[in-house]
Amino acid sequence: MSATKGLNSKKKRAARQNSNVFAIFDQKQISEFKEAFGIFDHNSDSIVDRDDLREMLSSLGQNVSDAYIDAMINEAPGPINFTMFLTLMGEHLNGTDSESEILAAFQAFDVDGNGLIDADDLRAALMHMGDRFDEKEVDIMLKHAPITADGCLKYREFVQMLKHGE
Repeated sequence: MSATKGLNSKKKRAARQNSNVFAIFDQKQISEFKEAFGIFDHNSDSIVDRDDLREMLSSLGQNVSDAYIDAMINEAPGPINFTMFLTLMGEHLNGTDSESEILAAFQAFDVDGNGLIDADDLRAALMHMGDRFDEKEVDIMLKHAPITADGCLKYREFVQMLKHGE
């Protein structure tokens, strides 16, 4: 292995994720987002990081704090490669909740703080509170959900499935 290759292999890479985010946009939109991603990725390492964001915002005349940059970076659950960038754009443009917001909603039902929710309690809440689901809709939603043998939803895994298709 050459010295150059060894240095390049240490670059931070985003894990590939199964995502249907490419189905949200048409080819023209994806091309436009790819161009925008290239503008954000100042160092051309295929990852938008804190330095890239700071440079981009500075070029627009924005002098922002580290906390502001951190808040932007922390919207993503991992490194911001093009797929993650497209996912974030899709969430913002289509009004879906972020992963942290969905987790917070489930945590409200996690009485023991162990990452588990009684599936029957969740079913009842979905059918009787807020935007009420009917029984068929709840059945569809929970069909492939990770539910333990004793009937508890592993909501962290479920949110991962919802947001990343895994």
